[in-house]
Amino acid sequence: MIRVLVADDEPLIRAGIRMILSSADDIDVVAEAADGRQAVDLALAHRVDVVLLDIQMPVMDGLTALGELRRAVPGARALILTTFGERDNVLRAVTEGGAGFLLKDTAPAELIQAVRAAATGNAFLSPAATRHIVDSLAGGRSGPAVARGAAARRRLEVLTERELEVLALLGEGLSNADAGARIHMSEATVKTYVSRILAKLGCENRVQAALLARDAGLGGGV
Repeated sequence: MIRVLVADDEPLIRAGIRMILSSADDIDVVAEAADGRQAVDLALAHRVDVVLLDIQMPVMDGLTALGELRRAVPGARALILTTFGERDNVLRAVTEGGAGFLLKDTAPAELIQAVRAAATGNAFLSPAATRHIVDSLAGGRSGPAVARGAAARRRLEVLTERELEVLALLGEGLSNADAGARIHMSEATVKTYVSRILAKLGCENRVQAALLARDAGLGGGV
C-alpha cells in the first residue's frame, strides 16, 4: 500500500485529491497538512511514501518543505502541485529534487499514475508540463549560454548514441510510451534507458535531464 500525505492550504483541494486517490486500491491517504511545517512533521510521524506538496502555503511554503522533507524523511518522494507561470518556483523545485510536477487541473487518472510512479522511485511529469517547464526555464537560468552549453556537452559524453536519442525525446516532453513508439522500442525498455540516463548524468528527474539536453543543443525538439 502506498502511504500518501496531501499538503495544501485549501481544504476543498485536499478533499478532492483524497477522494481521487482513495479510488485506487493500492493508495492510502494517511494524513493531510495545511502548511509546509505540518507537512514535514506529519510525513515524519506517518513515514509516508509520497507527499503531494502545494507550492504556495502559509507558515512554510512547499519548496522550503521539500528541502526539509528530503533531510527528515529521505525515503519519501515529493510531487509538486503547480500552475503555469511559476517559472522560478519550478526551477527551485527541479533543483531540490522533486519527484514530479502536477498541474492543478491534472486528470484524476494522471494523478494516480503520478503517485504510483513516485512511489516506485520514478519521476513523473506529464508531457504538457514537461514541455511548458523546459520551454519556460531554458532561458531563465544564470550564466552565459555558451558556457552552459560547453559544460552540458561534456556531461553528455558519458551517454551512448541510443541514450542520447532517448534523452532528446525526453526533452520533447514525450512519455515513455510515446518515445518508444517513435523509436520502435517498448515502454519498459525506454523506462530502463531513462533510469540509466538519469543515473549517468546525476539528474534527479526528467526536467533536469531535459534542460541539460537543451543547453547542449541536443536534437531539434529539445
